[in-house]
Amino acid sequence: MDLSAEFKRWKAQCLGKVDLSRKGSVDDDVLEIVQLLNGQEQFFTTSSCAGRIILLDGSINGSEVQKQNCSWLLVTHKACVKDDVVVALRRASGDAILKFEPLVLHVQCRQLQDAQILHSVAIDSGFRNSGITVGKRGKIMLAVRSTHGLEVPLSHQGKLMVTEEYINFLLKIANQKMEENKKRIERFYNCLQHALEKEIVSATSHPKEKVNSPYIRKKKRNPEKAHGKRVSEENDKELENNDHDDPGISVTIFSEDY
Repeated sequence: MDLSAEFKRWKAQCLGKVDLSRKGSVDDDVLEIVQLLNGQEQFFTTSSCAGRIILLDGSINGSEVQKQNCSWLLVTHKACVKDDVVVALRRASGDAILKFEPLVLHVQCRQLQDAQILHSVAIDSGFRNSGITVGKRGKIMLAVRSTHGLEVPLSHQGKLMVTEEYINFLLKIANQKMEENKKRIERFYNCLQHALEKEIVSATSHPKEKVNSPYIRKKKRNPEKAHGKRVSEENDKELENNDHDDPGISVTIFSEDY
């Protein structure tokens, strides 16, 4: 199979699809990164969320609320104030959870070397939970992720379990995390530009060599179902897994000081 031709077909198919996310468009804070990546022949984005503060209402299954079986009481990609949360909580009838979710970005890469470059950019920008997955059909996916999230229960069976003062305290933390997330996104964009420029210079002066990284660990994956959509603000099932019905090998690459 000609993987280069297959990659071009995958890219055209993915970017040609309609955005079926809640918002229906790419988040402003990550738009430049998405456009820059999709403008390169070796990359294309399959899903994205710039980061958000959300209030979910549902039943807790295990230790967390399942997004697909709950109500979205509040969603914002900007700083949030206490009054907005308090008003939204009045509609809660189950277990309300306040969450901050940092940037999640899934990028399909043409070759493993391309994914390694992008992985280094992510790590250097502060997204230290990023990783690479290689599918059996040759699909190479990079997930850009961070660990500075927040998840706190506020109500149980419709009854508020915390004070408004505590809600205000939580929002100060969530807003600080949102601000840090934006700084990391900006660093990612700047590091990505630099890495791409460096690759162009390297490609014109030296032929490509095979990259063997000593920081690769492989493990078996369980088959999971996901659907490739064009870059989206949110498709929560896809944000967890973007292998496009392609169970394969998970390759996690660590920096030297990880």
